[in-house]
Amino acid sequence: MKNTVRQVRVAKGVVVGDGGLVAICGPCVIEDRKKCLDVAAAIAEIGREVGMAVIFKASFDKANRSSVKSFRGVGLSKGLAILAEVRERTGLPVLSDMHLPEQAKAAAEVLDVLQIPAFLCRQTDLLVAAGETGKAINVKKGQFMSPGEMANAIEKIESTGNKKIMLTERGTTFGYNNLVVDFTSLPVMRGLGYPVVFDGTHSVQMPGGHGSRSGGRSEFAPALIRAAVAVGCDVVFIETHPAPKTAPSDGDNMIPLKNLKAVLAEALAIHRLRQCR
Repeated sequence: MKNTVRQVRVAKGVVVGDGGLVAICGPCVIEDRKKCLDVAAAIAEIGREVGMAVIFKASFDKANRSSVKSFRGVGLSKGLAILAEVRERTGLPVLSDMHLPEQAKAAAEVLDVLQIPAFLCRQTDLLVAAGETGKAINVKKGQFMSPGEMANAIEKIESTGNKKIMLTERGTTFGYNNLVVDFTSLPVMRGLGYPVVFDGTHSVQMPGGHGSRSGGRSEFAPALIRAAVAVGCDVVFIETHPAPKTAPSDGDNMIPLKNLKAVLAEALAIHRLRQCR
């Protein structure tokens, strides 16, 4: 594994790739203002207690849901306003998905990290628009792609002069309605020169597993997170919710908020042990 990667400064006091372990945590989608602020406040407190830098994540729009009837979120304008309030109240950097090039300018005015969804990681116009903002970009590796192919996504963003890039492993398609994680993807993508993120909760997703929505096996997420940190990653990505069974999106693969502290503490302990080698 490449020992050094380009450091990505996300916000004051939050640098990815400097040898520490960072967490990206939050619900799949913004359901409403109060719930988003409450979850963000709880995550901020957990981060302080564990001693880990945290980036808050929530999507203002989920444009890639299985069904046209699925809840997509509160939309761009309302969602960005809520995320701006999250950052102001908690001090946490904020991250959300963008699905269209024309969303880049407005998103960059609020977000610290622009995220490219896995299904869209080959969309040149989207990657270039994100890169042109100058913000940190987190690109999720497509479920249909090999880790080495992410060099192409990097090249597209770098063409704008932006080198604040992170690459995320979130599982690879394995038959129908299932994903499998090849942990060699972490050192392979890190070898491309940028920090890597392991998405523990989407890696246990079962895409389209319930026909009109995805399923998941959240009970396995903590084990995969431990394995990824042991192999070597710069960030752990965990979707979390106070009551996953009631969540309108990805509830089956999210970690309950009450369990988040233990999962992060365990991950950090493994990371520190690995650093002592």
